[in-house]
Amino acid sequence: MADRVLETDIPARLDRLPWGRFHWLVVFALGITWILDGLEVTIVGALGSALEADDTLGLTGAQIGLAGSTYLAGAIGGALVFGHLTDRLGRKRLFLVTLVIYLVATLLTGASWSFASFAFFRFLTGTAIGGEYAAINSAIDELLPARVRGFADLAINGSYWIGTALGALATMVLLNPNVVPRAYGWRFAFSLGAVLSVAILLVRRFVPESPRWLMLHGRVDEADAILRTIEEGAIARGYRPPSEPPARIAISPHARPSLVAVARTVFGKYRKRAILGLSLMIAQAFFYNSIFFTYSLVLTRFFATPPERVGVFLLPFAAGNFLGPLVLGRLFDSIGRRPMIVATYALSGILLLVSGTLFVNGMLTATTQTALWSVVFFFASAAASSAYLTVSELFPLEIRAVAIALFYAVGTAAGGLVAPALFGALVASGDRREVFAGYVVGAALMIAAAVVAAVLGVAAERRTLEEIAEPLSLDR
Repeated sequence: MADRVLETDIPARLDRLPWGRFHWLVVFALGITWILDGLEVTIVGALGSALEADDTLGLTGAQIGLAGSTYLAGAIGGALVFGHLTDRLGRKRLFLVTLVIYLVATLLTGASWSFASFAFFRFLTGTAIGGEYAAINSAIDELLPARVRGFADLAINGSYWIGTALGALATMVLLNPNVVPRAYGWRFAFSLGAVLSVAILLVRRFVPESPRWLMLHGRVDEADAILRTIEEGAIARGYRPPSEPPARIAISPHARPSLVAVARTVFGKYRKRAILGLSLMIAQAFFYNSIFFTYSLVLTRFFATPPERVGVFLLPFAAGNFLGPLVLGRLFDSIGRRPMIVATYALSGILLLVSGTLFVNGMLTATTQTALWSVVFFFASAAASSAYLTVSELFPLEIRAVAIALFYAVGTAAGGLVAPALFGALVASGDRREVFAGYVVGAALMIAAAVVAAVLGVAAERRTLEEIAEPLSLDR
């Protein structure tokens, strides 16, 4: 197989397709991952104070923060394991498997009876979500046209906050003791993700395997058949393919690269891109996980917000986060990746310092704190989404999923794993100055990442994946 050379026009044909029903199917069926993650994190965040009650699980603030870290630890392991399997076995097989695991794990979380069981089931849920990130990000980038990849990726990542809004609305009802007894409301909350995932599992069956992945594994005929079906659907709705023939590339499929070869490629040939990816992922992971996992604790501890009212404050926060990628996303394709990444990271850090200063001086209410955080995360959401976009498009197709998994894992471990537990302890101290010190660290990381992006950023806008990073199997 190593000496077999195949010529194909599959990448060019995928990138010249008009936006149509197929792309909406991809966005809906695969983008749901971020909605599920947002739902999971929001439910736990909003339930934080409720889970401290004696008639629920009776957790401490530190245990709630630790459970958040446990979820992230599962996500790290899941990303690494399923990222490797995604490159080896295919995108479709793995995004079906990880969704089933998530469905089971979130149901088990609702059946928890102690901190240990709750933390373990959160770990399993995180494992599924981490695996989803690797399989889904690679599939989405390989299926969407290059000219809109930036906007589409950011908008899809921003859908995380649709899940946040759903979680906030649900907890407003389920945490109201006049509607559902407190001992059961939190259990019902975890069934929401399971119900949603059942519906999505049925839809995902219609998403095909990535033609690019099939191509790189020598299955060009299968890839061509899938692409012809997509093209025929577009033609039936008025699409007329360009008269000039699509560009062709020659590839020589070979054995799957070993982990050593992957590390050599990522940290050798693409060393500068690796530094860029790690900087962006670590900064956004700490920034988000430090604040969001303890969001409800800050509101209840420092602003005396009743647990059942936390969801009200989550809604505008979720709106700001969702609108950020949606409004700014097109600029990543027009103005460019580098200037937009620098701007969103730097603004996020600066604005957090401003809001943190007002917080530590007692100048905010729950309403004004939420309003400021909504502005901060309007930019931070676009910044975080651009980190996932960056690591998913800057490395060769053969190692795309495992590269995404590697950067997600390292970034989350270094920047996000410790954040929930750390901030849980800082909030539990009741000292605003200690909480502010954590905000300063998060802001500094975002500003530092902006500097790295200014120096090492890559102009990937409107370029094909094969042009940004040549396939390892490219035949010269």
